[in-house]
Amino acid sequence: MTAAPRPRGQRVQDARRRLDEDVDAWVATADRAGTPHLVPLSFLWDGETLLISTAAGNPTARNLRAGGRVRLTIGPTRDVVLIEGSAVVADRITDEVADAFATKTGFDPREQRDYPYFRIRPALIQAWREVNEIAGRDLMVGGEWLT
Repeated sequence: MTAAPRPRGQRVQDARRRLDEDVDAWVATADRAGTPHLVPLSFLWDGETLLISTAAGNPTARNLRAGGRVRLTIGPTRDVVLIEGSAVVADRITDEVADAFATKTGFDPREQRDYPYFRIRPALIQAWREVNEIAGRDLMVGGEWLT
């Protein structure tokens, strides 16, 4: 039996908990020709943006540098948080932030060769579990949380 749909406030709370506690996301980008690329990457949420890191030469890094558009999903398919946003190269990462990233994810890009960080600013966040939560799935629109 399908549970009753959660009210928006509960969905926002659940989505924020996933952003704080989950470690990995599926990250989708596309090149200028529209060829999609999907890869799992670890992230750190700071309350406003997600921080990821990946090898400079791989398609995700090239796509983010070229266009910056990105879509991520966090969680299983029956409790998903979908995020659309824009990414920029995060040139100035403090040791404190880099340490927090490494601690949360178990991966330290500073130990790799040419692994830039990217900061993703969400513009749209949606969350749903079942079809009865499709209506009202928007939790953030235009970069602003809905209440």
